[in-house]
Amino acid sequence: MEKVTFLEDGPRVLSMYDGFFAGGARMLHTAVVRSLEATTSQRHAVLGLSDRVHREATVQLAREDASYRRLRAAGVPVSLLQRAPADPLRPAHLASLERAVAGADVVLSLKEQPLAALARVEVTRPVVTCLHRSDPEHQGPGLETLVSLVERGVVTTAICCARSTQAAYHAATGIPLEQLPVVLNGVDLHRFRPDADQRSAVRRELGVVGDAPVVLLAARFDPMKDVGLFVRSAAVLAARYPDAHLVLCGAGMSPDNRDLTDLLTTGLRRWDGAHRQVHLLGIREDMPRLYNAADLVVLTSAYGEAAPLSLLEGMACGAVPVTTDVGDAAAMVGDRRLVVDRDAASVAAGWEAAFELREEHAERILRQRQRLSDQRCFDAYAAIVAGQVRPEVLELAV
Repeated sequence: MEKVTFLEDGPRVLSMYDGFFAGGARMLHTAVVRSLEATTSQRHAVLGLSDRVHREATVQLAREDASYRRLRAAGVPVSLLQRAPADPLRPAHLASLERAVAGADVVLSLKEQPLAALARVEVTRPVVTCLHRSDPEHQGPGLETLVSLVERGVVTTAICCARSTQAAYHAATGIPLEQLPVVLNGVDLHRFRPDADQRSAVRRELGVVGDAPVVLLAARFDPMKDVGLFVRSAAVLAARYPDAHLVLCGAGMSPDNRDLTDLLTTGLRRWDGAHRQVHLLGIREDMPRLYNAADLVVLTSAYGEAAPLSLLEGMACGAVPVTTDVGDAAAMVGDRRLVVDRDAASVAAGWEAAFELREEHAERILRQRQRLSDQRCFDAYAAIVAGQVRPEVLELAV
């Protein structure tokens, strides 16, 4: 592993990722690190505990990941342990980790998973865990490690990206609410914005005819996302809107995922247009273009969501969100008519209603775009991190 280094003087903040792979939590945390490195006296570095992962039927290499490349492009030092997440942490790995932690003033752990490694080395710096789920019961041994490190005083704060996250972790662990501050997710409004040219171009690329509706599911292929419910709902929708297009993107949402293609083949067998109008695009880095092409950005998740970035990003581009009632999703979309029950008939009916009222919903959402901004998120992170830094370090940074 290349040595973890910090650029220039100032409070040194080490972020730990269990790996680099496609997903909203890593995108959000990467944006936070880039912003704080650029706009505060804090000096940030990132340590990835693996250099490759196998998820959602794909092998994802850290150095090819968009978040990894964005951090490096912003001048943030990134180091990787040469291992896969399932590989044991060898003495050399633990020695590298201990040196990296000792060189920091504050450690940020992206989710609970990196805490297992931290528990095996000496940690004399405050650790802030960043939580991005609303289902602590599905986090395996990471939850027990979180509780243990809070009790030992190693983890001092656990930032929650949603109110549902705070409520769930407080109930599951008994961690005091004052140690579970809520910092709501936000998005880059300069990057995610309405663009008529992008809308026209992408719809043309997809072969969308006229005003035919486009439904976008931006999610990884995972039981949490309940892609099966999405497919069953699409089958109901196709009977009413045979010209509709479905766009699926994210890790595992690609033609080489046999589980996905079998699901679509079986679930949409009665829809003649499925082979032309269902688009499996995999991991994409041009998400603003896709959101602009869509009429609806949807989620059919069964559990686990907290503050889904796909809904925020789609809304910022003018797409109408329709979601199941998971995490903070209902509060985020701001209209109960856009929140559906978890059955295909209800989901399809919600999509149809949103099509009919698209202009009304889009105008309302765009009037409220500013509330989606990520700047408040960055400011809150900066303040929390600053509050963890020892006074003598702050004096040196002045």
